[in-house]
Amino acid sequence: MIVAPDRIADRVKKVRDRIASAAVSYGRNPESVKIVAASKTVPVDRIEAAIHAGIRVFGENYVQEAEEKIETLGRDRVSWHFIGHLQTNKAKYAVRLFDLIHSVDSLKVARELDRRARGVGKVQKILIQVNVSGEESKSGIDTAHTLDLVREVSTLENLTVCGLMTMPPYFNSPEKVRPYFRALKALQSEINKEGDPNLNIAELSMGMTGDFETAIEEGATLVRVGTAIFGERGE
Repeated sequence: MIVAPDRIADRVKKVRDRIASAAVSYGRNPESVKIVAASKTVPVDRIEAAIHAGIRVFGENYVQEAEEKIETLGRDRVSWHFIGHLQTNKAKYAVRLFDLIHSVDSLKVARELDRRARGVGKVQKILIQVNVSGEESKSGIDTAHTLDLVREVSTLENLTVCGLMTMPPYFNSPEKVRPYFRALKALQSEINKEGDPNLNIAELSMGMTGDFETAIEEGATLVRVGTAIFGERGE
C-alpha cells in the first residue's frame, strides 16, 4: 500500500498510541520509548511529512542514501541513526553523518569508528549489535562474547557505548519473538551489574513494525518502525 504524505500523520499517531498502550500496560512511561522511523528507500517528501507529524529520529541503512537525505533535510530538526550493517570502509562517513550507530558488532569496526571520530573531534555514540538467535545469516556479536566486546570498546576514547541492539528471527507471531527480546534485556542487566563506571548500557534497540509492542513490554527504549509509518518499502 502506498502511503501518501498527507496520511502519514494519522499513521504516526496510531503508532504512538500503540506505544503508549504497550508501555502503560507494563508500568512504563511512554516517553521512555523513542520511535526510530526506519526510512530506507523512503522518498524525502514522506520523511518531511513524518517530521511535520512529530517524528524526530530517522534510521537509515545505507550511508550514501542517508547522505543525500541529510543534505536535503538537514539535521537541525531531527536526529539521524544508522541501523544497517556497517563496513569498516564506511566508518569515516558514518561518524560524520550519524548521531547514533546501532550496529557495531566487532572490535575491528569499533576501532575504525574510534579512529575516524578522533579525526573529526567527535565522541561517537554507538550500540553493540547482538546476534541473540545465533543465526548465521544475522550480523552481531554472539551473546557469550558481548560483555568482552563491550569492555574492550568502552576503553576507546572517542566512542560511547550507549546500549545494545538486536534483530531476532522473523516470526508471524510476536510472542515467538519475545524470548529474544527478553534475552537482550537480560544481557543488559548482566553488563550493568558489573558496576563498571565506564559502562552504562541504557538503550535497547529492538522491535519493528510487527513486534514493537512485545519489544516494549520486554524493555525496548528504541523501536525501529518503518512499514507502520511509511508503508511497504519500494512503493
